[in-house]
Amino acid sequence: MFIQTEETPNPSTLKFLPGREVLPNGSMDFRSEQDAKKSPLAAALFVVDGVVGVFLSDDFITITKRDDKDWHLMKPGLLGVIMEHFTANRPVVISDGENSSSGSSVQDEDEEVVSQIKELLYTRVRPAVAQDGGDIVFEDFTDGTVTVQMRGACAGCPSSTATLKMGIENMLRHYIPEVKEVVAAEM
Repeated sequence: MFIQTEETPNPSTLKFLPGREVLPNGSMDFRSEQDAKKSPLAAALFVVDGVVGVFLSDDFITITKRDDKDWHLMKPGLLGVIMEHFTANRPVVISDGENSSSGSSVQDEDEEVVSQIKELLYTRVRPAVAQDGGDIVFEDFTDGTVTVQMRGACAGCPSSTATLKMGIENMLRHYIPEVKEVVAAEM
């Protein structure tokens, strides 16, 4: 099994491509060992010293490290964990759990606007952030403010605020006049 790695715009995050399906649909973001209990793969990755985040998507795994750790020291152990997990045919997730779709509290009159927002986020934005090892999930639309959750490499990335404001917000405002602002959800 050959696992490729790619750097992301976030220097604390590395993208691992195992060359096979990781999650059949959706994504899962784990920010602690406790969260990772639903995923044997994520739990095993948290055992590697320095891992502070694991993001699983359809065909990649994004791992976030502590700032005081070096990738060249961590990478062999992480590659070993991923390879061993897949060659042993272990499940990635124990139960269905949560995926990338998120429940939202929207008013009935906003349903059409929310549908347009989701369509733009999932067809235009999501593929771009996936290239960088992350994901974007719609959370809410209230009083002209769109709340999204940045996951994987995008969570905590130094350039994510600029991407959110200059890219995503400008695009949504261009196509959907009801959108006034886009903000990141608090983690």
